[in-house]
Amino acid sequence: MHELKIGLVGTGAIGRTHIERINNTLQGARVIACSDVQTEFGKSVAKKYGLAFFADGEAMIKDASIDAVVVTTADPFHEPYVMAAIRAGKYVFVEKPLAPEADACKRIVDAEIAGGKKLVQVGFMRRYDPGYRQLKKLIDDRTYGEPLLLHCAHRNAAVGDDFTTPMSVENSMIHEIDVLRWLLDEDYATAEVVFGKKTRHAGPQLQDPQIMILTTRSGVRIDVESFVNCRYGYDIKCEVVCEDGTFNLPEPPNAMVRAYASRITPICSDWSQRFVDAYNVEFQEWINATKAGHVDGPTAWDGYVGQVTAKAASRSRETGTVVKIDLEKCPEFYLKYE
Repeated sequence: MHELKIGLVGTGAIGRTHIERINNTLQGARVIACSDVQTEFGKSVAKKYGLAFFADGEAMIKDASIDAVVVTTADPFHEPYVMAAIRAGKYVFVEKPLAPEADACKRIVDAEIAGGKKLVQVGFMRRYDPGYRQLKKLIDDRTYGEPLLLHCAHRNAAVGDDFTTPMSVENSMIHEIDVLRWLLDEDYATAEVVFGKKTRHAGPQLQDPQIMILTTRSGVRIDVESFVNCRYGYDIKCEVVCEDGTFNLPEPPNAMVRAYASRITPICSDWSQRFVDAYNVEFQEWINATKAGHVDGPTAWDGYVGQVTAKAASRSRETGTVVKIDLEKCPEFYLKYE
């Protein structure tokens, strides 16, 4: 197939990063057009990168020059653009979450099934991180028996004053919700969220840290700490406790520095440093699969399940109870490989 011609909707920071990634680092595709509701800013991005600009994102998606779509708008605007791509019969990569509400995710799922072809991939990049892929192989091999417990942490140095208590689950720990389900290859049965003692660094709208407790259908117990004002850096942890051994997510390979009578191993300062390789692998595999005519990454169904689980965790936080996750059986449509 010829070089994949991509139209990108949403020219904010992550959108611009993806333009640079696709056009300057990866192979087999090129972003040729962009759209943004902030017209003047979108035009400036188009000029900077030599792209065509469309004031109307849906018109860009329908345009015959566009082979595939990347959606990096604000979360509430994901649904209309993903739906437009489905109607146009074009493959679409949408950053997480698929949509901010479970019912919106379900509408996308239903539309994709009605169209008869899987077209949607959700941007859960941790599945493409080499460390998580090592954990996946160790779990799948069952060399150390069945997984019993997972202990995880998702720590950010700091967040803005607009970061709220629900965002700890629905914007941060949503990554753990997806990647741990993928690691264990099973859905969750219950969710619970409890608070730690509040840090003085958290704003008035945020209870920080929090702990999310998930139980899978087979009984694996998972605890995930969200501490988004930890101050010391960006730190992602995952320990898998099995019947005959344990294993940990590898640390990024940062060089040790010896200075000032100390040994210092730097850690990442933000998510873009920690997962840059994962993003590159994610997009290269999406490009390759799209050109081959199939979706082999996180699907619309995965996006829907993640949002149902996140909402259950939020209900637990609000009610102070353990919440049962009601999830219908995965449709056959999402079990088959095309």
